[in-house]
Parts: sequence; structure tokens; C-alpha cells
Amino acid sequence: MPTTPAELEALAAEPLKSASDLAGTFVKQDHPGVKPESEVEKILANPGFGNFFTDYMVHATWTAEKGWHNKVVEPYGPLSLDPAGSVLHYGQEVFEGLKAYRHEDGSIWTFRPSYNAARLNFSNHRLAIPEFPMDDFLASIVDLIAADSRWVPSKEGETLYLRPFIFASESFLGVRAATRYEYLLLGSPSGAYFKNGFQPINVWVEQEFHRAGNGGMGAVKTGGNYASSLLPKMEASAKGFDEVLFLDATTSTYLDELGGMNVFVVYEDGKIRTPKLTGNILPGNTRSCIMQLLTRDGVDVAEATIDLKQLLADIESGEVVEMFACGTAAVVTTIGSLTGTDFKVTLPKHDTSKAIYDELTGIQLGTRPDTFGWLYRLA
Repeated sequence: MPTTPAELEALAAEPLKSASDLAGTFVKQDHPGVKPESEVEKILANPGFGNFFTDYMVHATWTAEKGWHNKVVEPYGPLSLDPAGSVLHYGQEVFEGLKAYRHEDGSIWTFRPSYNAARLNFSNHRLAIPEFPMDDFLASIVDLIAADSRWVPSKEGETLYLRPFIFASESFLGVRAATRYEYLLLGSPSGAYFKNGFQPINVWVEQEFHRAGNGGMGAVKTGGNYASSLLPKMEASAKGFDEVLFLDATTSTYLDELGGMNVFVVYEDGKIRTPKLTGNILPGNTRSCIMQLLTRDGVDVAEATIDLKQLLADIESGEVVEMFACGTAAVVTTIGSLTGTDFKVTLPKHDTSKAIYDELTGIQLGTRPDTFGWLYRLA
């Protein structure tokens, strides 16, 4: 399993088996209650984000005796979990997020799934969860799409959001790693993450609460990281803000990330900086791709330690002209303002973020060249 961001990137670059080679790994079960076409059409007319789910889900179980087994595509529905299920008490859980895109010719693709597969195991390592094989990760997506292809939207800006996750299901009370785990994959037809689409968001800079500390789990996708962000996000939302930018937990001085997105700073001279991966910041797939695109185009892009006070001064002086956030759900979101307890600054430009957004979504939808080979055909 990868244990560093560099190992994660290396695994993400390895060649993948084709969908046809992986198809059928997860056995499709009968589903007597699939939604009628009229109901699917109604949902796809206005899916929102994360509100509806497809007919099927993928499921596999791990035990010490059998490893990963019982690999099925089964009807979407409630799970049976003992009240002593380990995840409910000790939080052994990891997840990922990626999308399926329908291209103009009707084919269905996903975007750099090898990175998500590698990062799932990066998270698994930190939470003492067994490795989930890359081939099984890809096969689960292939087999879910084969069962649920009609749920992949065709309207511009809409996708089928995919949520793979693993949790500890052994029933016991005691502080140790579990000996039984479940892998599931859900599909959710989705529109824009932010209701106003690609519009500048207003960001609250949180100076009291932190999402992660040194030596913790800030670099992995586990529910606890997001749970720690909810109170400050709720309080910021009540003040009218769209998102929260967190600072480092040691000094409350340096930029970390937003609640669910990485952040970039654009300078007047053309250079672009993003916070260093300190172990508290999620190594985002979109973040990685943006850095590769900018490097290809000859842009001076690099990781850096970004001091909040210096950033505010640079915005006021005009040295910093733009900021944007990025992640799988929103892709790229431009930041219109930063506000804290004793400051508010506005960012006047959004050209760079819009150009990156157009480039990435164009690659994902097949309307721009995929020179990096990030697309993976599902159907």
C-alpha cells in the first residue's frame, strides 16, 4: 500500500487492465424493484448533488480467513449492522469520490481512477484497514456501470458521482483493528456541487477550529476529518459564507485546505502556489492534475508554505490577484473573498481558475485532448 504522496502518484501512473478484462468480477444479482424509466427521467431532470441513488450498489466483504470475497452487484438498500459494529464505536472507515461521464457518442468514462484506487489504500494504511486490490476497485466501477448505465446523465455539467467506501463491520467493543470489513460502491446522479455553478464563492478563514493536527489523519479520506469541519462550516454558513478555509493546527498561521477542497494562490507575475502536503492536507486528485497541466504549460507552479498574514498583505497590494479551490465534486471553484474575525479581502480576477476548469472538464467530457491518458473507458 502507498504510504507517501510520492508512492501514491507512482501507483496512479501504472497501466490498467481494460474494462472488458475486468467485467464480471462482481456478480450481478437479480433486482425485482428497479425504478421505472419515468422515475429515472424525473430524477435526472433535476438531480441536485448526492440526493438520489441508482438501482444497484457493489458489495464485498473481507475476513482474515478469506480476504476479499462475496463480490456482488446487489440491489441498493439498507445494510444490516450489529449495534456493536466496530465502525460505530472506533471509526475505522475510509472513502473515495470520483465520477462517471457520458460523452457525446454515448460512451461512458471515468477520470484517473487509478489515483482514487491508490489513495483508498493510502487511507487504508493509516487506519489499519486491509488493502483493496486495484483491479477489484476498477472492476467494481465497471460492473456497477454495466448494471446502472441508464443513470449516467447526458446533460452538460451533470455526472454520475461514485462513492466507494470501506468500513469495519466486526461486532466487538475494544480498541483494536477489526477483523471484518465491508467495501461498497454507490452511484448518485449529480449536478453542480455549488448551486450557482461556476461563480466566485465567499470563504470564511477559520482561526479557532482545526480539521487535523500533526501526526493525525488529515492526509487521508476518512469521515472524522470531515466531521471535525462541520461545526465551523455550519457557523460560517449561518454568516452567509460558502466554505471554510482551515489553518495549520500548530500555529494557526499557514493555509491548509478548505473543508473538502485544496486551494491555490495566483500571483500577479503568473506564478501559482498551493500549500505543501504536510501530512495534514489531503493529496487531491484534482490538485495533482492541475499541477501537471500547469507544468505542461510552462507555468511556475509549486508547493509552498503560505502565511495567512502575508497572503492578506499580498492581496491588498495586488501581488496576489486570484485564488481558487479544487476537488472532485466541484472540480475548480473560484474564490471571490476571504473573511476572518478582523479582516475581509476581495480577489478581483477569476480568469486562471476558469481556464483550468474549462480544460479539466473538457478532458473529462472528451471535448479536449487527453494528453496525459487520464480517461478510462467504462462502457
